[in-house]
Amino acid sequence: MTRYRVGLALGGGAARGWSHIGVLETLVGAGIEPKVIAGTSIGALVGAAYACGRLAELKAWAQAVDWRTIASLLDVKVANGGLIDGTRVQRLLRDLGIDTPIEDLPVKYAAVATDLADGREIWLETGPVDAAIRASIGLPGIFSPTLVDGKWLADGGLVNQVPVSTARALGADFIIAVGLGDGMLAKRAAGLSPAAAEEASAAQRGRLMEMVAQMPGPLREQAARILPQLLASGPKSPGYFDVLANALNIMQDRITRSRLAGEPPHAMISPQVAHIRLMDFHRAGEAIEAGRIATEKALDGLKAQLSG
Repeated sequence: MTRYRVGLALGGGAARGWSHIGVLETLVGAGIEPKVIAGTSIGALVGAAYACGRLAELKAWAQAVDWRTIASLLDVKVANGGLIDGTRVQRLLRDLGIDTPIEDLPVKYAAVATDLADGREIWLETGPVDAAIRASIGLPGIFSPTLVDGKWLADGGLVNQVPVSTARALGADFIIAVGLGDGMLAKRAAGLSPAAAEEASAAQRGRLMEMVAQMPGPLREQAARILPQLLASGPKSPGYFDVLANALNIMQDRITRSRLAGEPPHAMISPQVAHIRLMDFHRAGEAIEAGRIATEKALDGLKAQLSG
């Protein structure tokens, strides 16, 4: 329906990134089929699923996720520079068929990661796509970094949260960016009432304890030792996961604003997912629906631009 080579720049955002599934489904359903995919973190994962023709399989898996599923993916090895080694996540990607060599994909694809030694932005454009995803999702403090070609790589969101520049370099001449941070800081600033905050905190503690209970024996014992320290908080001291989530929100908001100001896309889609927390991977249905709604609102404008 268009003479343009459409590219998608899919942003990072942990569990909020399931909304990319709804975005892709809606775009393709409207006849807008991306020929270029650039993804950061969860954006790299969902974008790869589309490129491999396995988006439906990823969606089915995501919608069935509960905390037992998440627990089964945790391979806790604190000494490796993160809480999670990531080997089981990569095995899951292979089981879902998201493991095609990038060179063999029917669309141009790149996953964005960060070189921990010098902070350089790394574009992973060759090799097994599951290995590229694993490097791109290496969220500091959660996942251990990944060694690729002699470089220790971490989450691409540290340097390029919504990789418009990558999509452009891959040959896209009409770029749709999908950002997941809209309203995030405003929501955090508004805060919760003390009662609601305590209820949310108790729910989080309960979910994490349930995850720990599902781990194999040695991992369960190790996690049980460190979990109380991670969850500990007081009136003036937020807990580990709150600090991590808020710090990432602030950092990624600043990075995204700066990068998009200098490298604007042709169109921007912003699913309303501020209510979904960093690790709420069990809320895929809500996120996917948010992606669908945001994309449907943008379709008329997109079609007008692409037909011009």
